Amino acid sequence: MLTVWGRKTSSNVQALMWCIGEMGLPYQRHDVGHKYGGTDSDEFYALNPNRTVPVLQDDANTPLWETGAILRYLANRYGGESFWPAELLAKTEVDRWAEWSKLNIAQAFTAPVFWRVVRTPEDKRDIEAINAAVEYFETKLQIAEKRLSEHPFLVGEAFTLADIQFGHVMYRYYDIDIDRRPLPNVRAYYMRLTSRQAFREHVMVSYDELRA
Repeated sequence: MLTVWGRKTSSNVQALMWCIGEMGLPYQRHDVGHKYGGTDSDEFYALNPNRTVPVLQDDANTPLWETGAILRYLANRYGGESFWPAELLAKTEVDRWAEWSKLNIAQAFTAPVFWRVVRTPEDKRDIEAINAAVEYFETKLQIAEKRLSEHPFLVGEAFTLADIQFGHVMYRYYDIDIDRRPLPNVRAYYMRLTSRQAFREHVMVSYDELRA
């Protein structure tokens, strides 16, 4: 049984839960962080000295933290061949795009765009900074736009770990009130993700509790 600490409105928790859902693994999740608190307790410090979510514990094993590391753990232990290949170069190709997605997509969207639009009071929003952040984010999306013109998923024909790292911010990108440039292949990719039950359950989640 997997145990997860982290609120369902955390984008990092959503990536983890989406992965768990795709693999069909049994789990229990505890709401921790933001309005739920709990990260400042001694018990949580023992799980993660950084006091951040998510944290994963698989049975009685050592608690794991850092989303990318947790996802790779799950992929190595439970992932199928198409999701996380055994052959080194094929696995590295998935890992490369997963790392690219974390650094260039998730990090370029969550704080610079989403927080400024949703988690900042309207009268305090820096529209110039938001527009600049969206423009930068979409320069990175253009790389994915080209990739997705060649095959249905980020690495190739199969859904992989890289799609978890890339795709988990797409719901919020298309849902928040911003001007978006036309990226038809990224848009079609997002629509394919919405047909996945685990994506709908764990990523297409209301973020009203985060609004300023």
